Amino acid sequence: MSNTLQSIRGMNDILPQDAETWRFFEDTVRDWLISYGYREIRTPILEHTALFKRAIGEVTDIVEKEMYTFIDELNGESLTLRPEGTASCVRSVVQNNLLYDGGKRLWYMGPMFRHERPQKGRYRQFHQVGVEAMGFAGPDVDAEHILMSADLWKRLGVAPVLELNTLGDAEARRRHRERLIKYFEANADALDEDARRRLHTNPLRILDTKNPAMHALVEAAPKLMDDLDEASLAHFEGVQKLLHDLGIEYRINTRLVRGLDYYNRTVFEWVTDKLGAQGTVCAGGRFDGLVEQLGGKPAPACGFAMGIERLLALLEADGVKPEPCTPDVYLVYAGDKATSWAWQVARALREKNLSVVMHAGGGSFKSQMKKADGSGARFAAIIGDNEAADGKLSLKPLREEAEQAVVSIDEAADILRK
Repeated sequence: MSNTLQSIRGMNDILPQDAETWRFFEDTVRDWLISYGYREIRTPILEHTALFKRAIGEVTDIVEKEMYTFIDELNGESLTLRPEGTASCVRSVVQNNLLYDGGKRLWYMGPMFRHERPQKGRYRQFHQVGVEAMGFAGPDVDAEHILMSADLWKRLGVAPVLELNTLGDAEARRRHRERLIKYFEANADALDEDARRRLHTNPLRILDTKNPAMHALVEAAPKLMDDLDEASLAHFEGVQKLLHDLGIEYRINTRLVRGLDYYNRTVFEWVTDKLGAQGTVCAGGRFDGLVEQLGGKPAPACGFAMGIERLLALLEADGVKPEPCTPDVYLVYAGDKATSWAWQVARALREKNLSVVMHAGGGSFKSQMKKADGSGARFAAIIGDNEAADGKLSLKPLREEAEQAVVSIDEAADILRK
C-alpha cells in the first residue's frame, strides 16, 4: 500500500497547463466587471453556520446535506466552509454598513465548498464568480445583470441559453404554497421520498425535482404565475421589456425556482445542453428580503453567480482555447563572464516588462537550445564570453525563419516587443 498522500476527493489541483486557461477567464472577468462599474469585495471562506442556515434556508439540500460544518474545539462555535457567496457578501455589507450612502455594486471570486458526490462539473471544492447589486429596487438592475452575463458570453465565445421566471413576493408565494400542498397531497402516492419530506416545509422545491418519474406530475401542478400580485407582474414585465429592447433572447420557464430560499421576484438561469446533467452555468435573481433577514435595514438586492469549472468546460466544448502563456525570450549562456552578464541582461529585459526565462542547471549550448525551443519562447538570447565582453547578446528567432543578430539590450527589447 502506497503511503503517498493524495488530494481530497472532489478537491482538485489546478495544474500549470490548466492555470493558463483559468487566468484567461479571470482576467476577462475582471475587465468585464470593471467595465460595468462593479467593485471587488473579499470575505472569509469560513463563517458561522447560523449565517447559511438563516440565509439559504434550513430545508434546502445545501443546508441539510452538503455543508462542511464542524465545531471549533477552541470555543465550541459551529463553523461552516462557505457553500455559496451571497450570504457572506450580504453579511459583510450589513456588518460594515456599506449601504449608508446608497446602493452598491459588488463582485467576488473564489472557492466554495459542498459535500456532494463528485462528478464532472460538480466538485466538493469549486469556484464561483458572484455579482451583487444592493440598494436598487427597479427592474433595470435585473436587466443589467442579464445584459452583463450576455456580454460576458460574447467575450468568452460561448452561447448558453437564458431561462427566466418570477417568484413574486412573499404573499404570492404563500398563496401558491397552499395550492401546491393541496395538489401534491391529492397526488401523494406519486411523490418520491424527497418530495414527501419537503411537502409541508418547502413544497416549491418539489417543482425543481430531478426525478423523471415526477416530471408529468410537476408539469400539471398549479403555476405561481397565476398567484402573482400586480406589483410583481409589473416588475417582471419591466424586466422583459428591457430585455426585448436590448435584443436579448430568453424563454419563460415557470418551473424555475432556484435552490435557495432567499430568492423573490426575478430568477434566471443560463443553461447549455453541452455539459450533460450539469447544464446550468450561471444563475441568479432578486433577494429583496435578505439584507433585513441578516440584521440590516430593509434594502432591495439582486445578484447572480457562475461556476468557473462549468464555464471552463463549456469553453472546451465550444473549442475556445486561449493563447498559451509563453516567455518572450529564453536566455542561454556559458562561461564565467557570460554568466555574470546574463544575469544583468535578464534583469534589464524584465525591467522593460518582458518575460525572460533564464536557463538553470548548466549544460552545453546545444542542450540549452533544446530547452529554449521547448519553452515556447519566440526567441533565444545567446550569451558567451565574447558577447559579454562587448555588452551585447545574440538574439535567435525560434518560431520563424530569420537571421540571428547580435544586438544591445535596448535593441533586443525593441525586437521582442514586435
